Amino acid sequence: MAVRTQDMRNPTMRLPRAKGKGLFSLRRIHIPSIGSLTPTYIVGAIAAAVVLYFALSAAVSWGIERYDDVRYGETRTFHTNAYLGIDDSPMNPSHFVAMNLDRQVIIMHIPGGDTSKTRIINGPYLFGADEDRTPVLLDFRDVNGDSMTDMIVNVKNEALIYLNRGDRLGLMSPEERANITLE
Repeated sequence: MAVRTQDMRNPTMRLPRAKGKGLFSLRRIHIPSIGSLTPTYIVGAIAAAVVLYFALSAAVSWGIERYDDVRYGETRTFHTNAYLGIDDSPMNPSHFVAMNLDRQVIIMHIPGGDTSKTRIINGPYLFGADEDRTPVLLDFRDVNGDSMTDMIVNVKNEALIYLNRGDRLGLMSPEERANITLE
């Protein structure tokens, strides 16, 4: 009689589970302690943080510039109306166009909307990188207490004050500046 050995287990049958392990058991994950990290990992983490910082800075700068493009246009133009009492009236205020034209601040004053009386006010020349994209903003209020509305030109964090002289707007002198405090 011949003896033959054969594996009698059915390969489609489930094997019994070990005690204490559920259906979804996870393998242990080894997290190295700080002491076992090599200097290569530390230098790599610092380099990744620096690269991330520069990438985020560039993205934020790009976003701010696009926002300024939408808000002020490519030549950084700002329009507003104000009553100054110079060839205008409260019913027909003057129109102002402030622009940064290739780093030269230019303000067009159109009294009472009459284009034949347009006055050009040359502002400062802007120096520095990307200053041709700096917006120019205007504000109007009485800064010297003479009951006449004056013009304040805001470029970056600087304010240039043009006083209302009754018939024109003139840049404030250093003596006049000493007597004024802005809020």
